[in-house]
Amino acid sequence: MAHPAETLRELMAGRRTVALTGAGISTDSGIPDYRGPDSPPRNPMTYQQFIGDPGFRRHYWARNHLGWRHMDAAVPNAGHRALAALERAGRVAAVITQNVDMLHTKAGSRNVIDLHGTYAQVRCLACSHRLSRYALAERLERRNPGFAEKAGAASAVEIAPDADAVVARTATFRVVDCERCGGMLKPDIVYFGETVPRERVCSAFDAVDTAELLLVLGSSLTVMSGLRFVRRAAKAGTPIAIVNRGPTRGDDLATLRIDAGCSEILIQLLP
Repeated sequence: MAHPAETLRELMAGRRTVALTGAGISTDSGIPDYRGPDSPPRNPMTYQQFIGDPGFRRHYWARNHLGWRHMDAAVPNAGHRALAALERAGRVAAVITQNVDMLHTKAGSRNVIDLHGTYAQVRCLACSHRLSRYALAERLERRNPGFAEKAGAASAVEIAPDADAVVARTATFRVVDCERCGGMLKPDIVYFGETVPRERVCSAFDAVDTAELLLVLGSSLTVMSGLRFVRRAAKAGTPIAIVNRGPTRGDDLATLRIDAGCSEILIQLLP
């Protein structure tokens, strides 16, 4: 029986391949996933909680003030680097990622669609002004001197896939608003319950529609934002390969299903 990676290599041969990645591809970089076999139960912040409850919002920004530093310091793993190398070799045409960690871009992938945005940008919900997470960090630090040190170094706290950190005491944290209009600031990422910007969805659909193979990497496809691309590819008759630890909602549509880590499979696709 052929090794799974060899079977995948044969399936990719001569086909325009588009990758769809989830949190599972970044676990080897120290960023946990939401639904992997070894992941603890998580209840991520929803859009409704963020905009509707000042307490939730304060709690989120306090945790994010630590968590984003950990994500910013994360480096691409062997899987990210292999995927970028496959793109340079002309074997992968595009990467659609559900992750906000920017690790594909850091690894050198050029045609990346950040479906849910990235941790590195912040947006005002009133005037749409954008600023870098670095700039916001400086403002939050001035309003909350010593908070990060008191709560614990970023490397010592539990981090979630959306750049959040598990911090219990946040009642004294002070949130800042938009300097231009005083509006509410929000990380420029798509929360649960929020709609993915139409232009990103269209770009992702275009990539899927031109694919001759859809390669799913490290996603359980639990939420529709990722599953819809698999269903679209299946409807068009495009072969689908899934590499993930544990079952996914797209398994019944897959041409090839590999239960394994992304890095261990991707590095075997290289020359």
